[in-house]
Amino acid sequence: MTRLRRPSRLPIDPYILLLLGTVGLAALLPARGAAAHMASGASTAAIAFLFFLYGARLSTREALDGLRHWRLHVTVLACTFVVFPALGLAARGLVPALLTQPLYEGLLFLTLVPSTIQSSIAFTSIARGNVPAAICAGSFSSLVGIVFTPLLAAGLLGSSGGGFSAHSLVTIVLQLLVPFVAGQVLRRWIGAFVARHKKILGLVDRGSILLVVYAAFSEGMVRGIWHQVSAARLGALLAVEAVVLAVMLILTWYGARALGFGRADRIAVQFAGSKKSLASGLPMASVLFGAHASLAVLPLMLFHQMQLMVCAVIAKRRSHDPEAQREAPAPDPADPPGPPRAAAADTAGRPG
Repeated sequence: MTRLRRPSRLPIDPYILLLLGTVGLAALLPARGAAAHMASGASTAAIAFLFFLYGARLSTREALDGLRHWRLHVTVLACTFVVFPALGLAARGLVPALLTQPLYEGLLFLTLVPSTIQSSIAFTSIARGNVPAAICAGSFSSLVGIVFTPLLAAGLLGSSGGGFSAHSLVTIVLQLLVPFVAGQVLRRWIGAFVARHKKILGLVDRGSILLVVYAAFSEGMVRGIWHQVSAARLGALLAVEAVVLAVMLILTWYGARALGFGRADRIAVQFAGSKKSLASGLPMASVLFGAHASLAVLPLMLFHQMQLMVCAVIAKRRSHDPEAQREAPAPDPADPPGPPRAAAADTAGRPG
């Protein structure tokens, strides 16, 4: 048996450090009064622009072409939007012994967020898995999540998620869905421009997310929401998230084997089916939770870093599997052609 090797450098995401710095700034200098109204308005505009960019970047053709490998994509979607939420609902029994109600709601929201694209592709490539399948699975999950995540949040969180009313749903449609669809429609004309300037636009959308986080955490500070969180509760949250991640990694790997997938496809299922997108989740939480968004995004931020560190170790180990030497990592013929690098570039700039 191969030994589990620790990589030379665990992936501490620099963007997480920026997010934490933004949280610290909001704690020290929260926006108040007129500044708070300006920050809220800028945050609303930033969220709409983010989802416009997501729509302009995401290749619908690649996602839909990938449906020809439908068993893999159905498996990933089931993990993302069925198994994950089931674990989130099961964690309800930990309130109030381990988790406060607001932290539990943030944990449940975490389980409703779509999968990542960029990090799923990266780890699948390192582990010598089916990279085109990971690209399509992540892209299709993002498409579905634009609609499914708000609907699931409305159904499972109810009024605790900031008061889901007809007005709230209209706000979600106008702020998330309409800009995304507009980006998809205009992709035909602006897709090349977006691809050419992906680095600059990547900085813009990451900066927009930082603005969203600052506005959310500022409002939380002004309302005194952070007085509800203690070090012991944060430790309990980390432990619960570690269990959720471990369960999903085990289920995706052995479940995919039970369903008859080959090694390359099992790797794609494991990395696409066990992850949650920070880039999609943060702005969605700001819209869905309003004043309580600061606590709602905390579990997602912690889970994001945890999944990067754990999956880096797993991907490194998979790359040295004896099975990897025997089984060629060729893409499934049902998946769309084209080099993985070109497809991955479409998602560059998104903190996955």
